[in-house]
Amino acid sequence: MKSSRQTTLRSQATVTGVGVHSGRPVNLTIGPADINAGFIFVRTGLEGADREIQATAKAVVATELATVLGDADGPLVSTAEHILAALRGMGIDNAIIEVDGPEVPIMDGSAAPFVAAIEQAGIREQAAPRRFIQVLKPVQVAQGESFGELRPHAGGFRVEVEIDFTNPLIGKQKYALAVEPENFRREVSRARTFGRMSDVARLWSMGYALGASFENSIVFDEDRLLNTEGLRYSDECARHKLLDAVGDLALAGLPLLGAYRSVRGGHKLNHAVLTALLADRSAWRIVEAEPARRAVRGHAEAVTGLVGGMVAPAYGPDVS
Repeated sequence: MKSSRQTTLRSQATVTGVGVHSGRPVNLTIGPADINAGFIFVRTGLEGADREIQATAKAVVATELATVLGDADGPLVSTAEHILAALRGMGIDNAIIEVDGPEVPIMDGSAAPFVAAIEQAGIREQAAPRRFIQVLKPVQVAQGESFGELRPHAGGFRVEVEIDFTNPLIGKQKYALAVEPENFRREVSRARTFGRMSDVARLWSMGYALGASFENSIVFDEDRLLNTEGLRYSDECARHKLLDAVGDLALAGLPLLGAYRSVRGGHKLNHAVLTALLADRSAWRIVEAEPARRAVRGHAEAVTGLVGGMVAPAYGPDVS
């Protein structure tokens, strides 16, 4: 759905699953939000009042096993990346995400169930121009053998990932995508989280990944894939890393106009690059999409684009 206006959901939709680390049932409901609200998580099911948090880079409190959001009172919701990827990938600007447990449900390990929920709820335009963070100059972060970069890009939002695992069944993979709703839905939304059986066993011994199973994870042994149904894409691991990056970069607070490249990265690197961008006020600006113009004398309505002067600066508040 390409639009010059902000979008939200028409109604609510709920999915139910388990937390990948706790193994406990959890319900997640997505619903409409006001203009300029962004993505707001509401943690329900707590003693006393619900807790609410804006999904921005400042709210990230951990990135080791997943992207965890929290505030001064502690962690609020874990494994936020897949629902955020679905919302951003499907072109949603404003949404409320209610979760009644400490984790977003892992579902099948991909973003596809959340995309289905978004389509069930429906998408509607709002009476305000869509706003973006436009990358103005390259910002780079190196962490050991990992490297990440955000750079200017005239064609909207593009993500490129490279992975390199010692496991021969994963090995080196590359994948790139222009992040638009149909591309996201078709090419990466179904890519599942993955790991090695030795890593899963180690996490189990530490009390993590209690909800992990062959129903929500791709699991490799040293020389074989353990999932009997096989892969959904030949390069599913790289595609899932791209999915994660879309979700992590959604924490910019607004859609990005730029290209992101990640080499041997993950949640920690994604967050570091986004934080570095937002910290350098000369590296970005907020812009608005100009409204689509209706041509005279029966000509078709012009399609709003992101190039050729169709994006105008908007000198609103900083997003960080």
